[in-house]
Amino acid sequence: MIAPALTHALTAWLDHERALAGAAPNTLTAYQADVLGFLGFMTQHHGDSQGLGPIARLTTRDMRAWMAHERGRGLGARSLARALSAVKSFYRWLAEREGFEPTAVLSTRAPKFQRKLPRPLAEQAAAEMIDTIGLQSIEPWIAARDTAVITLLYGCGLRISEALGLTGAAAPLPDVLRITGKGGKERIVPVIGPARDAVAAYVDLCPYPINADTPLFWSLRAKPLSPRAIQKVMAQARMQLGLPATATPHALRHSFATHLLAAGGDLRSIQELLGHASLSTTQTYTGVDAAHLMAVYEKAHPKA
Repeated sequence: MIAPALTHALTAWLDHERALAGAAPNTLTAYQADVLGFLGFMTQHHGDSQGLGPIARLTTRDMRAWMAHERGRGLGARSLARALSAVKSFYRWLAEREGFEPTAVLSTRAPKFQRKLPRPLAEQAAAEMIDTIGLQSIEPWIAARDTAVITLLYGCGLRISEALGLTGAAAPLPDVLRITGKGGKERIVPVIGPARDAVAAYVDLCPYPINADTPLFWSLRAKPLSPRAIQKVMAQARMQLGLPATATPHALRHSFATHLLAAGGDLRSIQELLGHASLSTTQTYTGVDAAHLMAVYEKAHPKA
């Protein structure tokens, strides 16, 4: 059983992450599960309740035992690296608060894993996807709605939650949108003409009221539009176009970034447009672009 003092410490840390670091609810849920799993293992590993004292005295051997246990129960390298990151963050905060030396935990190396490159659509495929989405519904306003959402994802690089989180206050779309993304991070996103036009066409046809305190995008039954509805209509469109299962709404955001990079956009600007906290996240797209360049090279170079 995890000692009450540690349970209280975990709650306080999560409150800290929520209030000061701006962690999103889903992130906090993952943090809690990862750290609870870690503390639960240490309790069983040492055979007694893990209060603040025993936790402060963890060794490198303890950390190796936990990681071996996690791998043994089938946890992948990527998931284990995420769990270790949460544990380190909690441990660093706890060490500062309780005044102990956290080196044994903080020096633990995360397992190496192959970062999965984003799978963007080709420019032609992205354009065909937008055109095809508009043919999926016999209801003109729904077809216009779905086209507007997809155009925002690809044309502005929005996450689907960000697009569906817009309210009627955003219509008609301005030249730039102020978007609040993950962790409450705010960014300014330019709005291209086709996105403004697509949203305007939808607003004109929508049978439900759209004002400052209502959702911008309504469902058929007058409820806020869910991500699942867009995922479903995009799945239907990709089947018609013969695109792979990786052609998802989030892939359109990847496509936005990759196509900007290919057109000469710099990483810093793309980082700001995407709302990435770290440039290293955005740098993933250089790998995508390099893969494209190598494919072109191997296909076209006379010596390849």
